[in-house]
Amino acid sequence: MTRFVVRVAGEEDVEAWAALRHQLWPELDVEGHRVEIREALTEPDRLVAFLCLEAAGRVVALAEASIRSDYVNGCETSPVAFLEGIIVDPAVRRQGAAALLVAAVGDWARGQGLSELASDAELHNTVSHAMHAALGFEETERVVYFRRPL
Repeated sequence: MTRFVVRVAGEEDVEAWAALRHQLWPELDVEGHRVEIREALTEPDRLVAFLCLEAAGRVVALAEASIRSDYVNGCETSPVAFLEGIIVDPAVRRQGAAALLVAAVGDWARGQGLSELASDAELHNTVSHAMHAALGFEETERVVYFRRPL
């Protein structure tokens, strides 16, 4: 029996999707995530989300992806698929959920006619770096952004 099932997120998934998104990006409250999700659902070409569920139906992981036409560091083509975020419940990490989600994003991207999947992670997020490497991503460059008020 398959441990996990992956499917595209829809309107019926707003609560689970928002909860996982809030874990990934806590600077926005859950209601703010709900608003962004509902906006994304009206523009399916802007963002796609995949959920990973246990056999019993509990949502345990999320991946969001988009198509970026701006320059994406380290990529050779444009546009590219971009893994905007991925999160897996700590209780089921290292059991294949992230691999299934990234495979689903890759299938979606190929279906869009794209040939590269890019992603990023904060410099301090070494857990994410290791996950990306384990899933076949190669590091292309490191960068520190600066700003100066005018």
